[in-house]
Amino acid sequence: MSIDRIVFAVAGGFILLSVLLAYLHSPYWLWFTAFVGANLLQSAFTGFCPLAIILKKMGMQPGQAFH
Repeated sequence: MSIDRIVFAVAGGFILLSVLLAYLHSPYWLWFTAFVGANLLQSAFTGFCPLAIILKKMGMQPGQAFH
């Protein structure tokens, strides 16, 4: 699995988890959803993603989005 797919899977998992927590626990969890979305948006323009850097250092295979 490439870094791109892992980043998208983790981001999607975090978004679904935070929406579930907002529904079950507190609407303040939606701030975490907004943070993940903002990070995805800025990485689309800058190419900077902390998780991608960590995965690259762990030796994962790069994809098209994160080199």
